[in-house]
Amino acid sequence: MTHDPTHPPQPRLTLRSSESGAAVTDTVWAQVGGTETFDRLVRAFYREVRRDPVLAPMYPDADWEGAIWRLRTFFEQYWGGPATYSEQRGHPRLRMRHAPFPVTPKAKEHWLRHMHAALDEIALPPMHDAAFRDYIERAALAMVNRFE
Repeated sequence: MTHDPTHPPQPRLTLRSSESGAAVTDTVWAQVGGTETFDRLVRAFYREVRRDPVLAPMYPDADWEGAIWRLRTFFEQYWGGPATYSEQRGHPRLRMRHAPFPVTPKAKEHWLRHMHAALDEIALPPMHDAAFRDYIERAALAMVNRFE
């Protein structure tokens, strides 16, 4: 393989047990089925978001696959999978990335309803399901940036 100077190699980020420790391989991401599981979750979620009168207008029609990719890779990275999200997009900066969108308490509730339904659909093991639901509740609350 030859080096392409217009596309320099990107650093690979690896979850480690400590600053100089071994790579962590037994992560939530791996335990629940990896990319396949996260893809099923995010696709089930966006299937409903597309039909939601509050949330759908926040997404450009031509970018549903992009939205799926961004959320899937973010969740994968958060739960110990590949660091693709940060490698491609940099630090998540969730509040900053959501600032242009009217994330109201009502929008938060719609988002959570669809994410909980997607979690119901994929049926994670109970311990992982509880952890995921706890995370999304806290994350959704943190994203609220406008009040009705």
